[in-house]
Amino acid sequence: MTEDHHWLNDTDKGAAEGETSSSGGRRRKAAAAAETGGKEESSESPASPQHCRWLMKSEPESRFENGLDLKFGIEDLKAAPDQTSCWDGVRNYQARNFMRQMKEGQVAFFYHSNCKEPGIAGIMEIVKEAYVDHTQFDKKDVHYDATSKPDNPKWSMVDVQYQRMTKRYLPLSELKNYHLQHRAKGGPLKDMALFTRARLSVQPLTTEEFDFVLSLEDKEPL
Repeated sequence: MTEDHHWLNDTDKGAAEGETSSSGGRRRKAAAAAETGGKEESSESPASPQHCRWLMKSEPESRFENGLDLKFGIEDLKAAPDQTSCWDGVRNYQARNFMRQMKEGQVAFFYHSNCKEPGIAGIMEIVKEAYVDHTQFDKKDVHYDATSKPDNPKWSMVDVQYQRMTKRYLPLSELKNYHLQHRAKGGPLKDMALFTRARLSVQPLTTEEFDFVLSLEDKEPL
C-alpha cells in the first residue's frame, strides 16, 4: 500500500522515504497488562478498509515485573538502533489480530499508557509486518505462554520505527472531551476505539479519526 506522509514535518520526510531495516531480535519492554486473555478470534477476518491507521499503547514509566522493567516510551524507541524496535508482549487475541492486519508503511500513534498523564506522544511507522513473537517461548520473560507451541505459535509482533513527536502532547483527557462532544453532536471521534474498546493496547483508527487527532497538535488545548 502506498502511504502519503502528510503527518510528517518537512524535516522528517527523508526518513519516511528512505529504506528502513527491521529490528531483528530487539525487545519492546512494554506490557499490555490490562488486556491479557480474551476470547480467541480468527485472524482471517479482514479489518475494515478504512482501518489503515493505528494507535499502540506502551508504558513510559518504570514498572518492574519478575525483575524486568517494562518501561518503553517514545524516547526509548527514538534511542533504539535505527530508531526501530519490535512490538512484542501483546497477549490479547483481538489486539494480536489487529497487528496481523497491519501493512508495511502504515502509521500509528505512540500512546503513553499506565502513567500520570496518558496520551499520544508521537508517530511511528510499521516497517515489518506481523511475525512470530519470540517472547512467548522464553520462560524467563514476563510474556511467556506455556500453552503456545513453536509449531503453532499464538502470538505475533510487528516492527515499528520512530517518525516524530507530535508538536505537543495530546492527553487522554483532551481526547475524551472531543469524544464526548462528537458522540453528542456528531464528529470523527464519536466511535474512537480508545473509548469504545479502551482496554486494547493495539487499536484501529479510521483515516478521519487519525487526521482529526493529528490536527489537534496545531490547536490550543481544549
